Amino acid sequence: MKKDFLALNAFSKKELDGLLDLALELKKKRKDGDKHRILKGKTLAMIFEKSSTRTRVSFEVGIYQLGGHGLFISSGTSQMGRGEPIKDTARTLSRYCDGIMIRTYGQEIVEELARYATIPVINGLTDLFHPCQIMADVMTVIEHKKGYKGLKFAWVGDGNNMANTWIEAAAIFGFDLALACPDGYLPDAKVLEWARSVAKSSIVVTDDPREAVKDADVLNTDVWASMGQEQEQKAREKAFAGFQLNAETVGLAKKDCIVMHCLPAHRDEEITDEVIEGPNSVVWDEAENRLHIQKAIMARLMGGA
Repeated sequence: MKKDFLALNAFSKKELDGLLDLALELKKKRKDGDKHRILKGKTLAMIFEKSSTRTRVSFEVGIYQLGGHGLFISSGTSQMGRGEPIKDTARTLSRYCDGIMIRTYGQEIVEELARYATIPVINGLTDLFHPCQIMADVMTVIEHKKGYKGLKFAWVGDGNNMANTWIEAAAIFGFDLALACPDGYLPDAKVLEWARSVAKSSIVVTDDPREAVKDADVLNTDVWASMGQEQEQKAREKAFAGFQLNAETVGLAKKDCIVMHCLPAHRDEEITDEVIEGPNSVVWDEAENRLHIQKAIMARLMGGA
């Protein structure tokens, strides 16, 4: 039976820990030549309805390093852009390829694609969730903090797809999470309800960034206006004033805290240049780990590794 990677809530802690272990192992063995080519001869269809830098490059390089081939498909230059139903695309690509990665808007699009595809489907990003990014982030925490158990994670900014997926991760992995979001920009209520119903850890939502970051081990943020929200930029700048990772807020966290950002960053909006370039920043390790965790996901789903 095929397995998809659409949201973290479809997986157990054991399964996700296994993916993290595999990613760390693949990172160590990336120069092992043929031993690394788990997906030799296999093809990944990569559908982009949202533009990308890190998602496209990391998946395309990742499938190549595993011995396979990535096929870039833009919705604007394919029949999807002319209204072909998702279910038709899913069934057609299933006859050609061994896996599908999609970066799109609605979570329902990813779910419909997976429902009709007979090959694994990977969520490269939707407006609701960004599971590949959060797995890369947790991997980065493990590398820098020797694990995630007992740590306090803090999120400052929009209650967006990143915040929603951090909430899922906190519930599954069992670490404490504090989110500071302005009124009107809170995380998805259903995601929060689900997480609190299963979590054994603390998941707190506040409108005070100082409260969220106090004594935190891991600090996180994202742009104030995500892709597709550019017309809201001015209103969001006003609403998010004070929701910034800067020297003052970082100073409230633990001295050895790490700072993460999924990128692209709007410097001196949600994060200052001083912080993203500072000694606590692990942003570039985090960006690199997109490659390794996605290789693990592809290897497990498409190759049974």
